[in-house]
Amino acid sequence: MSLLGLDTSTAAAAACVLRDDGEVFEVAPDAAALTRPPAHAGQLMPAVADVMRRAGLDWSELEAIAVGVGPGSFTGLRIGIATARALAVASGLRLRPVSSLAALARGIEETDPGSVVLPLIDAKRGEVFAAAYDGGEELWAPFAARPEKVAERVRGADFTPLAAGDGSIRFRGVLETAGIRVAPDNSGAHVVRALHVCRLAAAAPGEPPEAVLPEYLRAPDAKPQ
Repeated sequence: MSLLGLDTSTAAAAACVLRDDGEVFEVAPDAAALTRPPAHAGQLMPAVADVMRRAGLDWSELEAIAVGVGPGSFTGLRIGIATARALAVASGLRLRPVSSLAALARGIEETDPGSVVLPLIDAKRGEVFAAAYDGGEELWAPFAARPEKVAERVRGADFTPLAAGDGSIRFRGVLETAGIRVAPDNSGAHVVRALHVCRLAAAAPGEPPEAVLPEYLRAPDAKPQ
């Protein structure tokens, strides 16, 4: 199955084609992109065009489009999901939604196989979006909390996880004080890679594009006046 995958849950835009022969064509931002201002509107479609060109695929040869649905940046998720929807409608394809935290966890697991992993996406307002996974199995469902609360929950658990993601970079001091291991700031484990979105989506059911919605986990920052 040839899949196109996208993720815009953080400040970095990622795209990947996983071709049916197993070849991978990816735009994977480095960790430094997480600390720069988001530029999804200007970066996502060029990244998509690049991976499609390098994969040598026509849109008619894709079998599905996958997208990270969050949790994460409100604006980023809206851009990514709207783009994925438009591409799916134009190509007559179904969308495969994937948890951005689960995709982030896959990358962390690759750096330290066998560890419980704690993917953390910066949720702003002094909070993170978090979950815990062990060998791909979800131990904690995604939730939003202050890093101190996450640390408290880890203290009460029977494991010491490896944390990564832009949330772990921002709150490294709080986490490490609680004994949580955090990947080095320059580690690729901090980035949500579209390759992992594709791999998770390969086993996920497709949905009509209009049915795929962001997983915000909490109310947006902007409120009607």
